[in-house]
Amino acid sequence: VQYAHARICKLLMDSAELTPRLAEANTSLLTAPSELTLLKRLTELPNLIEMAARELSPHHVVFWLIDCAADFHSWYNAERIMIDDEELKLARLSLANATRQVIANGLDLLGVSAPQRM
Repeated sequence: VQYAHARICKLLMDSAELTPRLAEANTSLLTAPSELTLLKRLTELPNLIEMAARELSPHHVVFWLIDCAADFHSWYNAERIMIDDEELKLARLSLANATRQVIANGLDLLGVSAPQRM
């Protein structure tokens, strides 16, 4: 999970010139199965945190983070991110950044560091 966070940080550092434009990304361009899987996974965290708190079961967050990192790595290996199509590249970088933020938040809830490099 920490490696996924560090990998995303490196990806975003390598594309720092596009970072200010991430909010402009057209995420409707994200249509690959691995992208849709990752997007769906990211939407699960708020409800999962609520359930984990209600049940006093932080392991749900741990398992979810492992699954999220696996989904990210599957997507990263299936789809090229640094491509010539600027709009799609921006959408994919936006997805990577959202994944980074969600992983960082989940790790923080557990008191675990989110390293920017390994």
